[in-house]
Amino acid sequence: MALYTKKIYFAGGDFHELQAVFANQRGVTETRTGYINAEGEADFAAVATGKVKARMGVEVAFDPKKTDISTLLDILFAAVNPYVPDGQGKARGEMYRAGVFYTSAEDEPQIELYLNFIATRGKPPTGGACTEIIVNDPNSDQRRTRKLCATAERLKNFQAAEEEHQDYLKKHPETETFLNLAVE
Repeated sequence: MALYTKKIYFAGGDFHELQAVFANQRGVTETRTGYINAEGEADFAAVATGKVKARMGVEVAFDPKKTDISTLLDILFAAVNPYVPDGQGKARGEMYRAGVFYTSAEDEPQIELYLNFIATRGKPPTGGACTEIIVNDPNSDQRRTRKLCATAERLKNFQAAEEEHQDYLKKHPETETFLNLAVE
């Protein structure tokens, strides 16, 4: 076990699938599914029905000597489409929206830079609850806007999901999935 670990929190689609994506990545020491920035006492039913506003996501503990936030963001956005509003696959709704949640102010600039970078390379969505990002065109004096649906926010709270939702896909390998679980 690493002497020093950092944590970052990701959302985007079904949290069972996100946990499977990160569980065996190099440098990741632990993952837990849960409810991110919940506005009240969260459980699966309350969040899924919208009774409690929160994002369903995964807590990723990692050894910064073996991996870094940029690599973890590469993995997240290889599995989750950041240009799609509110979910992935059949997991649809605000609680499934793609996002990165950080605890350390030192991580914020790197995350913001990364999201600005991916905003310039993706296919812009039509409509939806996405953010317009102003992008300087390096080939001209022009500025343009792009839309990115993934968000970056400071973590307010994380409530671990119920035990039945931890390592769900290991317990239920027959479950149909929609994310790319073979991300390396």
